Amino acid sequence: MFAVIGGSGLSQLENLEVTHREIVRTPYGDPSSALLFGRISERPVVFLARHGHAHTVPPHEVNYRANIWALSQVGVTEILSVASVGSIRADLAPGDLVVPHQIIDYTWGRKSTYSEGPGAVLKHVDFTEPYDGKLRARLINAAKSAGLSVSDSAVYAVMQGPRLETAAEIDRLEKDGADVVGMTGMPEAVLARELDIAYAAINVVANYAAGRAESRDGIRFELTPDVLRKSMARILTLIEKTL
Repeated sequence: MFAVIGGSGLSQLENLEVTHREIVRTPYGDPSSALLFGRISERPVVFLARHGHAHTVPPHEVNYRANIWALSQVGVTEILSVASVGSIRADLAPGDLVVPHQIIDYTWGRKSTYSEGPGAVLKHVDFTEPYDGKLRARLINAAKSAGLSVSDSAVYAVMQGPRLETAAEIDRLEKDGADVVGMTGMPEAVLARELDIAYAAINVVANYAAGRAESRDGIRFELTPDVLRKSMARILTLIEKTL
C-alpha cells in the first residue's frame, strides 16, 4: 500500500477519495493525526498529516516513530514524503519541486530509532542511500510524463527547528554540501528504513534560505502561503502519475 505524509502546505490530500479514517495506537504514543484511507487513480492510498490536520505539531515535536509505525501496521510498503524547504542553491527558486537524493542530519534529541527501550531488538540498517532508488525513479519518471519540471537530485539538510536558520548557518550548510534545508526529513527516513518501507521525498521550495537572494535581509513569510498553494496542484498531479 502507498502512503503520503503531508507537511506544510499539504495538511489534506484533495484528490484522495476518502473511504474511512482510522486512529492507530502504537507502542510509541499517538501519531500526528488519524490515518485517512481512500483511493487515487483507482489505487489504495493512506494519508497522514505530519503536523496534524490543524497544523499544530511543530517539527521537533512530531512523533515520527508513532507515525511510521502506524503506517507499517496498516500495511504500508511505500511512503512519499511531501515537505517544504528553503533553497540554498541559486538555481532552485521558490515554487520549484525537488526530489532529494541525500540527507545531512543536524537534528538532536529526537527519538530516531526503534532499537531502544525494553525488549527492543538491535537492528543496524545501511543508510548509504537514504531514499529508495526505485521509488525515486518512479517519481522522476512520473514528473517527466506529466510535463512537470523537477530537480532530480539535492542534498537535504535537516535542521532542528522550529526557528529558521541564521545566514551564517546557511553558509555553513552550503560548505557542507547541502542544497536545500528543512526540518522534517529525519528521523522519518531512517525509521522507514528500519521497518523495511520504501521511502522517497518530494520537496517544494517555499523560499530562499536566510541570506540568499530575496531572503538576504530576512525571510518574507507573507509570500510562503501563496507559493505553497500554487505548488501543491503540481504535487497532486505528480502523486497521481506516480500511482
